[in-house]
Amino acid sequence: MTTKIDAASTTAWREAWFDFEDAAYLNVAAQGPMPRVAIRAVQQALEWKKFPHRLADDVYFALPDRVRASLATLLGAEAQDIAITAGTSSGIAAVAAGLDWQQGDEVLIARGEFPAHFAAFQPLAQAGMLRVKVVEPRARFLDAGDFVEHLGPQTRLVSTSLVRFDNGARLDSARLARACHQQRTLLLLDVAQCAGAMPLNLAELGADFVAGTGYKWLLGPYGTGFFWTRPELIEQMRPAPAYWMAFQDADKFHTLSAGPFRLAPGARRWDSPETANFLNLSALDASLEFLLRAGVETVWNHVQRLISEIVARLPLDRCVLSSPADPAARGPYICVAPRKAEKAPQLFEQLRQAGVFVSLREGALRIAPHLYNSERDIDRLLSILSV
Repeated sequence: MTTKIDAASTTAWREAWFDFEDAAYLNVAAQGPMPRVAIRAVQQALEWKKFPHRLADDVYFALPDRVRASLATLLGAEAQDIAITAGTSSGIAAVAAGLDWQQGDEVLIARGEFPAHFAAFQPLAQAGMLRVKVVEPRARFLDAGDFVEHLGPQTRLVSTSLVRFDNGARLDSARLARACHQQRTLLLLDVAQCAGAMPLNLAELGADFVAGTGYKWLLGPYGTGFFWTRPELIEQMRPAPAYWMAFQDADKFHTLSAGPFRLAPGARRWDSPETANFLNLSALDASLEFLLRAGVETVWNHVQRLISEIVARLPLDRCVLSSPADPAARGPYICVAPRKAEKAPQLFEQLRQAGVFVSLREGALRIAPHLYNSERDIDRLLSILSV
């Protein structure tokens, strides 16, 4: 039995975005479309560059701090523990550069993990600073037990996604964190594919580091993201070059050269340079405010109803589910594949030609809806999958 979507509420949410040109856009896991309020914020930022005399000095600090505060509310964190970055990779790289690696240290990364994890740690392994151990899933989908089985006295860090980019499988991070902390192993979570789409509380996740992206489920521009660190670890991280606005009293523009040149408390030492990038951050600020008004629970519930509709009506004579069947083991999207795997690119192109936009990942179609999607979009998707 399928659950009907409330047409009135769906229409109201869709109006928060500009028209999709008769496209069924089911691809937030690649790029989240910015709502109208974010587009208007970009236009305002362009006006600041058109007429710089209208740009107030406090924007350089007030804008990033508003973003920090909104992220803290969404994630159940403290604003001062959040850095504003250019994306998930920035946070992962900060961990790779910030830990004081010792001879024999080991980093666990799962087979098939998003390449950003390997890009951060593999060069250090090649330089002899640490060892990367690739964890093989014991079953079809990776779970916390796969990592727990490989934890050892030399395991310094586990670097993994909370929701996998290739199949939507969700990790039991609390279980993994408990096992890691029992032997003083650190846990780095990549939440690019769920922050803003499903309720998250960083304390409950149990991670030591969390990195995320602003341009997917947070509906911000490309080139935005965040990095959270467990506060007691901030001062333990290896000193590294920082953007000068991370200094104490950096907002006192009239006495900049007088010092003292000491880093302010908290995670802003990992802020991307030119943190208050007006075009990007103004839009992200507006999108986060929109998400807070709508509520992440609203997004999650709506997306789950649409996904349930897809699963219930999936033409099993032609397609198979490539994500976990249990909704509790999935993130905010699903992946499906044609029964003949070699036909995945052809099916992907058929969908594009029909105006249905998804991602092709690892031989499967990744389907990621949002608030603006309706049952009609699902009908359109399934009409192609059923042919």
